[in-house]
Amino acid sequence: MATLHEARELTVTEAAKRGVAGLVADAEQGGPVIVTRHGHRAAAVVAMSHLSEIDEAAADLRDLALVLARSAVDSGRRTSFDDVLAAFGHTRESLSAVEDDDSLDD
Repeated sequence: MATLHEARELTVTEAAKRGVAGLVADAEQGGPVIVTRHGHRAAAVVAMSHLSEIDEAAADLRDLALVLARSAVDSGRRTSFDDVLAAFGHTRESLSAVEDDDSLDD
């Protein structure tokens, strides 16, 4: 997978001359294409496979951040399911006695 540091850079004018089809072909074959405007990176054209990899990596990083945040504040104390039910005035038996509401499936 090519990184943005290795990407081919084109000005907006060069990209316009290359055309959409050319930019897409370049991204599919040779990695990301960066389009610059007035010397600043303005946009990137990347293959869908690369975008999917980026999306998966972002999701993995969010999950990792959540795990790290939870581990940093975890006191080790756990609450049992029965204690949670009791806090809401239920038991396992009272919960199983509640009829299913089939109207929620509609």
